[in-house]
Amino acid sequence: MIDTVLKLTILGSGTSTGVPVLGCHCAVCSSTDPRNNRTRCSVLLEWSGRNVLIDTATDFRQQALREGIERVDSVLYTHAHADHVHGIDDLRTFTLMTGNAIPVYASRGVLDRIQGLFSYIFSETDVSGYRPRLQVNEVTGTFDLFGQKVTPIPLVHGPGESLGYRVGNLAYVVDCSAISESSRGLLEGLDVLVIDALRFREHQAHFSIREAIEVARQLRVPRTLLTHLTHDIDCSQHSAGLPEGVEFAYDGQTITLQL
Repeated sequence: MIDTVLKLTILGSGTSTGVPVLGCHCAVCSSTDPRNNRTRCSVLLEWSGRNVLIDTATDFRQQALREGIERVDSVLYTHAHADHVHGIDDLRTFTLMTGNAIPVYASRGVLDRIQGLFSYIFSETDVSGYRPRLQVNEVTGTFDLFGQKVTPIPLVHGPGESLGYRVGNLAYVVDCSAISESSRGLLEGLDVLVIDALRFREHQAHFSIREAIEVARQLRVPRTLLTHLTHDIDCSQHSAGLPEGVEFAYDGQTITLQL
């Protein structure tokens, strides 16, 4: 029997510094509200008994321990910035457990960047040693993964690019400052949108909270989670100011929906 349920877990809801920020003693960094404690941005998708990561954040080991993740069946990469890829080495324990390579998916440029940054993982000449075994797959369009269609969403990320991903009626759109009309067409009919919303002030490479909310409004999404948050956002203080159907994501948050 095919599992028709998709589960989303917010592994990390924070920006590249994480929250608390090192050396900062502001109200949010000193907060006792667990929703204000944000590891670096990543999510886990689960369907048909499979675990699919989007990005291996810097804090991936901590996130995996917290959520009890005991297997990783695939990884989808959005882009190659440090906070989204530097947990890659912790995939090695999962490949040792199964003896199988983990399929990873990304655009050609991101694959090239990751293979350059972590050449020891992908070297064909070095002794294998204690390193992850990864199977590289270039994303050029929609592809099938464990019985579900995965649709990449091309995004503008300041002067660079990023990929969002859609599975069923859920889309994960982070590290973006603009979404083209063609990409917006791939986001029609969503039930849940998880979207980059760095802070209240505008930023050249990320949506502000106002901009992210406007995207959700234009797409008519019933439920929107704002993620990749800085220490400017205090969940208890600022949640009341969000429109209906919009909320701040927090580490450990889960959502289930039908595929």
